Amino acid sequence: MSHPAGDGQVAIAGHHIAKRFGHVQALVDANVTVRAGEVVALFGDNGAGKSTFLKTLLGVYQADQGEIIVDGAPVRFETVRSAEAHGIQCVHQDLALALDLSVIDNIFLGHETMQRGVLRGVGALDRGGMAAQADAALTEMSIRLPSLRIPVRDLSGGQRQAVAVARAVMWARTAVLLDEPTAALGARQSDIVSQLIRTVAGRGLGVLVVSHDIPRILKVADRVVILWRGRTIIDQPAAGLTVPDVVAAMVGYQKETA
Repeated sequence: MSHPAGDGQVAIAGHHIAKRFGHVQALVDANVTVRAGEVVALFGDNGAGKSTFLKTLLGVYQADQGEIIVDGAPVRFETVRSAEAHGIQCVHQDLALALDLSVIDNIFLGHETMQRGVLRGVGALDRGGMAAQADAALTEMSIRLPSLRIPVRDLSGGQRQAVAVARAVMWARTAVLLDEPTAALGARQSDIVSQLIRTVAGRGLGVLVVSHDIPRILKVADRVVILWRGRTIIDQPAAGLTVPDVVAAMVGYQKETA
């Protein structure tokens, strides 16, 4: 199944990224470009450099060489907050949800809205406004939950993943990065999350998906980038690739391009 590739400007990109940790050269020449409205799948075997590349785009690590582009312009992220200030949000594999808090509180965690007037002075939250915004955001993405006020721990794995994605989309202005979004989910829940990925791109955000779930993510991606030993060896439309193609490149059966 193919999708129209994003034809907007570059949402986020890493060009010729290199990163070393002591004696380990994690990234040698990694290149990924994600345009607005486009889903790019980032594949690679264990140790290929996917996690390091993702964390470099997020400001967790600073590249030794190379350039990061956001919204069409070069940037340098010193911290994760720098990336967030440029409209970049990430859905981590562990989701980073507060299980004892409600759906609403999780979506607004770190972005709480205060009451206006005298109540603002005593630190009162605008819970009604937050609930309305959360409900609107979830509805717009066709996410259905039993309640927005129940603790997240009472939700299924797929529902928790949907909350994490909705939170990222609500605060993202440029791109959303997803780290193994279907890991530990059943087939039906994984399909729902995959459709959600297309919905995110449909909002005009660039979407970069790091995943080992090759068959499923290949179906929703516009383009595929494959890392091998810290280098980008494939960057082409997803429609032209099969699962065996991807697997062969990941394990190094395809010769590294010059």
